[in-house]
Amino acid sequence: MADGTVVPAELWCVAKNNADDGPLQAALDWACGLGGADCRPIQQGGACFEPNDIQFHASYAFNDYYLRNGVSQQACDFGGTAALTSLNPSNTNCRFSSR
Repeated sequence: MADGTVVPAELWCVAKNNADDGPLQAALDWACGLGGADCRPIQQGGACFEPNDIQFHASYAFNDYYLRNGVSQQACDFGGTAALTSLNPSNTNCRFSSR
């Protein structure tokens, strides 16, 4: 902005492209269990089930957890399997929330 104010960009917490499936699945299970993320949309029949892909499902769960837990870098780690991005991961049927 002209006055020097920085407008925070929209950020999403997503699974890293290079994350191995084992740690990614463990992090997804934690986020949907003890982490308290709302994973109903990524269950079969949910709006975010397709694509039925661990990377997409983990990204949805990680982002939900991130938004529920302070929108901080610490809330988007998941054992090194997640990262913040300014690229909206939503698709036609599934909308990822942002802060």
